[in-house]
Amino acid sequence: MTRKNIRINPDFKRVIPRFFNSGNERSVQIINKVVDMPENVVCDVLNGVLKEFSCRYKDIHKVFENHYSRISHLVPPGVIVTKDRQHLLGAYFTMEYSLEAAALFNPSVVEAPDQSGIPPGHKRVIVSFRATGESHISSIVFREGIIDKDCNITLDDPAHFLTEGKLTGEKRNDKEHFARQLNQLRLPEDLHVGILHQLTDEFTYSEIDIILRNSLRGIVQDPGDQQSMKQHVLELVDASYELHFPDHTTLGERVIFPVTYTEKNGIEDARFVKFTEEEGSCTYYATYTAYDGSFILPKLIKTCDFQHFEIHPLYGKGAVNKNLALFPKKINGKYAMLSRIDGVNNYIMFSDDLYDWEEPQLLQKPKFPWEFVQIGNAGSPLETEKGWLIISHGVGPMRKYCLGAALFDLEDPTKELGRLQYPLLMPKEDERDGYVPNVVYSCGAMIHEGQVFIPYAVSDYASSFASIPLDKLLKALLKPAQ
Repeated sequence: MTRKNIRINPDFKRVIPRFFNSGNERSVQIINKVVDMPENVVCDVLNGVLKEFSCRYKDIHKVFENHYSRISHLVPPGVIVTKDRQHLLGAYFTMEYSLEAAALFNPSVVEAPDQSGIPPGHKRVIVSFRATGESHISSIVFREGIIDKDCNITLDDPAHFLTEGKLTGEKRNDKEHFARQLNQLRLPEDLHVGILHQLTDEFTYSEIDIILRNSLRGIVQDPGDQQSMKQHVLELVDASYELHFPDHTTLGERVIFPVTYTEKNGIEDARFVKFTEEEGSCTYYATYTAYDGSFILPKLIKTCDFQHFEIHPLYGKGAVNKNLALFPKKINGKYAMLSRIDGVNNYIMFSDDLYDWEEPQLLQKPKFPWEFVQIGNAGSPLETEKGWLIISHGVGPMRKYCLGAALFDLEDPTKELGRLQYPLLMPKEDERDGYVPNVVYSCGAMIHEGQVFIPYAVSDYASSFASIPLDKLLKALLKPAQ
């Protein structure tokens, strides 16, 4: 294994402007103070803000306008608010959020859609990272780079200006998919049937909100139970959405930040994979874990261009816990997915429906001392001539995380062909210390010019890269057990 002489550290200066919500009561107090300010004072204060902060954003005026629009209904009736005063009010309801204040880790890598102008033996790639900031909220950020014929990577400089994706209109939900999710809630039968009866084939959040309010009043008497049931149902609806980034943004400027209740405490460990459809076209998917502070929900990102993203929940008996990773193509006409439903062992699942996973099969148990605590995948499987190569992780004494590898049959990936007895990669001395000590971890590797290229996290703080010749690794995996 060859480690690359590159370390990607978190950068506190990479910030995004977030809406600062102080509650209606305090917001009214702030608004009234700004409304009472003389116009010349408004201009002076606003100019000071612009002088200090405008260099950090492409269009800070637009930020202020957006945030003002979210509190404008609290402005006293009849008050004329000038453009400068609107911008100043917007500034009072804006806060900077440092995306990488805590860590930049758990990377994955995929071949970029655009390979134009790349020399032979080189590959343009997209590396995703889990960026973790204040309150330990995680988001997804990207860097583009070039891997040369020797499997060395050169990354583009990190973007100075960052942009959150915007919801593209009100989310439309598919009734058939939603019905399968609703089955997991165990609602009263008459409520369950009533909700589905009133829904059209596609529906919006607002439409089901009205249906719930009317249905709950007649069926559920306790107000607390009404609110609880409504929240659980709406969480399912809220879980599907689409994000779009403006044409003028580069990939390095784009940030996928939590926007729904189910992920309000973080988007964790995205495992990107380039998926080849049966007719030959390619789509990019990424499994990730949505976390609301108490519960986790597996989700799937879909994109073709890394500018427009569709996000949907995964459901079924196998879509629980963390560590889901999609195979890069169908196997025998079915989608295939790795999972870890019990938190300890690796499982495999097959499905006709990309979003519904019902029959997990046990694939691997911890076998060697370095992985006795638990095992899991380190990204989507890699297709080789000898079989499906799965980079794995294992946890051993002192909660030490190491990377391993295993090989599975191409036609029947439930059959293990080989498995490394010892770790493929373990934390070395200068990688042991970080937010979580003694950890190396990856969310996805790729094969390039006969090498397995692995981005990996360093103790849940920073990221680095390594590679190993594919033939050497396959030989070790297929070597008869001693």
